[in-house]
Formats: sequence, structure tokens, C-alpha cells
Amino acid sequence: MATFSRIVSITHVFLLFSFTFSGVNAFGINYGQVADNLPSPDKVLDLLSAVKLTKARIYDTNPQVLTAFANSNVELIVTIENEMLAVVTNPQQALQWVSTHIKPYVPATKITGIAVGNELFTDGDSSLLQYLVPAIVSIHGALVQLGLDKYMHVSTPSSLAVLEQSFPPSAGSFKSEVAGVMSQLLQFLSSTKAPFWINAYPYFAYKGDPNRISLDYVLFNPNAGMVDPSTKLHYDNMLYAQVDAVVFAMARLGYNGIEVRVSETGWPSKGDADEVGASVQNAAVYNRNLLRRQLANEGTPLRPNMRLEVYLFALFNEDRKPGPTSERNYGLYQPDGTMAYNVGISALSSSSSSTSSATVSLTSSASKAANRENQSLMNWMFVFLLSFQAFMRRPY
Repeated sequence: MATFSRIVSITHVFLLFSFTFSGVNAFGINYGQVADNLPSPDKVLDLLSAVKLTKARIYDTNPQVLTAFANSNVELIVTIENEMLAVVTNPQQALQWVSTHIKPYVPATKITGIAVGNELFTDGDSSLLQYLVPAIVSIHGALVQLGLDKYMHVSTPSSLAVLEQSFPPSAGSFKSEVAGVMSQLLQFLSSTKAPFWINAYPYFAYKGDPNRISLDYVLFNPNAGMVDPSTKLHYDNMLYAQVDAVVFAMARLGYNGIEVRVSETGWPSKGDADEVGASVQNAAVYNRNLLRRQLANEGTPLRPNMRLEVYLFALFNEDRKPGPTSERNYGLYQPDGTMAYNVGISALSSSSSSTSSATVSLTSSASKAANRENQSLMNWMFVFLLSFQAFMRRPY
């Protein structure tokens, strides 16, 4: 049986070359660990290195991960769990937390951000929201006191459900019940130049109304798109529209210059009977097309010159997550390092009369003889480079 490292080195060669030659630098991955039999953090680092991913987000401050990722080129966003927020509102407790969970690992481990909680504005326990901004301020103060603030920003990821309205993007607004705390958060983000993180899933919108929402629009496929009646900006995909809705919502509260980054987005490869659209095919198309956009370092229609940083959810299928089947099937990979499905790399070739697309497989049999593997890799590299050149000359 092939070892994990062998699987990584053989099965992901094309994704490796896509990142290497394209220079994508605004794309990361969410590394969740609510699963049995996940590979060790050092093996995960091998996997990320093999596909040239240099940004990852974890949902805690797992010391094994922070140690394994030391002296690598992977930048990490770490998380303070929701249940800890009340504790770290106290400046001394925040200092103790940073001294224990952050200071011993930097700068060897490139911790570039601390997420204080996750989706607090829409958490079932509404009492936690009162602790959010005080906790953020205390954690940032501790970083300043220890001289670590130059390495990392402090923010919090929010669910798109924090918006009262998101369509059209120019109508974007926050729910009135969170406006007070949101204003405090935005004031902090503005003063520290930290980004606003949003978890945005076009899949949820499609699942909720598949008869009215175009599947091509949510999957980044070619489609007529929509024009915002106020700004006259054209949107050919829902993710960018969702991000711009957040920008408009912030502007309504008086904050225009804060960067928006997507802390989570993805598509499930499997779901329950009522989870419309959850399929291997749709997941592959969504992630492939998202990667294509990231290869171009695109911005949104409202901010075309500001590349949109996106973290894909997720690295692994997580079999211990509660909820519907989809929750356990967002991963690109199974725990053994094999792909949960073939995300591919879309290489567009053209002629004077037509456009065709070819999907280059990321998978190769690990049981081939070494000489056949090497020859195949050389052939694949040649084909990929030719098709990638054609791809970069094509409009979207």
C-alpha cells in the first residue's frame, strides 16, 4: 500500500504546478480536525507543501499543529474557541492566553491572525456576543504588550446570516439587532487595519431556493449574471455579490476602507435527500472554478483592484461533525490523503470557432512502476504548461 507521502507526491502533481506557475497568493484552506484517523500535523504539512498552499486556518491553537508548522512557509490563522471569550475579556487572562498559546511559537510558526470566536453574531448562545469586542480588544492589547502585534491581526469570522439584506449587493445591510456590537467591531478593525472575515456559502442560497437561483451563477459557470440596479455593476457569480454586500453593509455604518476576506467557502460533495445540490459533481465544479478565479488574483466588481483572499472549506472530510450529512463532506481529501473527489484543474483551450474545456486529472495510480510514473509526470507537465498558457489568454 502506498504511504501517505507517496500518495501526496504522486496524486497532486498538477495542483502543485498550477500554484507554482500561476503565483496564486490569496488562497488558503481550512484545516478542521473534528474527525477520526486524520494524518498527523507533519503529514498535513507535507500535503500542503506538495500542493503549494501557503495559507491555512485552524479552529483552535493545537500545539501539535503549531509545532509541526514551525519553520515552514505556511501562514496560520488560529482561533480562540467561543467558550473562552468570557475569560479573555479580562486583560490579564488575555495576556496569559497569548503568553501560553501564541508567544512560544512565533516567529518560527507564521501565525498571521487570531480569530476570536467563530460566527458569534449568529451563534445560538446570544449571550456570548457581549464578550466579543472586549475579548478582541484584550487579545490585541496582549499582543501589543508582548511585541507580537506586528506579526498578526485580530478579527472574528461572521456568518453571512449577519446580513439583514444581501441582494442586490448595494442593498447590503447588517441586522438591526447586531448593529451596535458590529459598529464597535468595525471601529476596532478600522483602527488596527484588520480585515473583516466572512463565511460565505453560495451553496446555502441555492439549496434554499433552487428553482429561482441559477446553479451556474452559484458555481462560477458561464451565465448571464445580474446587474446591480444601483451601481450598474455586473456580477457573474454569487460569492462576489455576497462579499460586496458586506462592503455596502459596512459602509452603511460609516466604514468604507476595511478589507473583506472570505474565511470559509466551499461546497459539499454529499448531502441528505433534502440537501439540493450537494453532489460530487457540483463540489468539483465550484472548487475548480473558485481556484481558477484565485489563480487570477481577482477582486470583486466593487473592488476590482483589491484581490479577494479566500479560504476554502475544507481540507478533510470530518466524520465527527454533527448536523446533516453535508457537514461531514466538505473536504477535498479523505484522511488517508486521497482525494474525496477529483477537483481537477480546468484548462481552457480555444480555436477560432469554439471553446472547449479539458479537466486534467489530479489522480494517478500509486502502483505504477517508477519509470512509468516519471514518464507520465513529464508528459503531464508538458500538457499542463501548454494548456495553462492558453487558459491565461482566455477571458472568463
